[in-house]
Amino acid sequence: MERILIIEDEEKIARFIELELKHEGYEVKKAYNGRDGLEAFETHPFDLVLLDIMLPGLNGIEVLRRIRQFSNLPIILLTARDTVVDKVTGLDGGADDYITKPFAIEELLARIRAALRKKDISNQTEISSELVVGGLRLDPQRREVHVNDNLVHLTKREFDLLYYLLENKNIVINRETMLEHIWGYDFSGDTNAVDVYVRYLRSKIEEPFGIKLIYTVRGVGYVIKDEQ
Repeated sequence: MERILIIEDEEKIARFIELELKHEGYEVKKAYNGRDGLEAFETHPFDLVLLDIMLPGLNGIEVLRRIRQFSNLPIILLTARDTVVDKVTGLDGGADDYITKPFAIEELLARIRAALRKKDISNQTEISSELVVGGLRLDPQRREVHVNDNLVHLTKREFDLLYYLLENKNIVINRETMLEHIWGYDFSGDTNAVDVYVRYLRSKIEEPFGIKLIYTVRGVGYVIKDEQ
């Protein structure tokens, strides 16, 4: 039975989500502030965290930051705040997904299932060997990327996208497929998210080193090619 931690200060919302998750067969634990949520995470095994951003004690972004120091467990942010800055802050901080209140419980359950599927894929990745193209090396087990022997720091989302492109080297991947595999759920139908993260990757792995690895196929998507 998969275990989910809900860190949500609105007790009625937390209780509603708990009942729905238990009905779906999940084991659930709740915490109503950031400090208690972080302590629960550190002392109990979980498969996924539902994390509100606006929390007393420690806010959700700080809880996310501390969890990401030692765990890559799937985290879905819950929040009433719907600005682009909030979304980018959460996703760049290592969140796997983001859902805005009020939300349909069916959508939340779909996002949970998608995040857990990604977790299973990531666990398989741990035994994979390095992926290499040109001067770039990606180590799935250490979650490290080197370009010309220089360590390049990537966010979790950037790493997952790069890994997926490398895993499908020389194959053109469309934006919708990348959203499904990397974001785990149709990201509000906004394929621009893929373009944004490809730009992030290019600014970190290509531009500083004067190399070209990620190619745009107009009207379709992206592909990583072996250097010509």
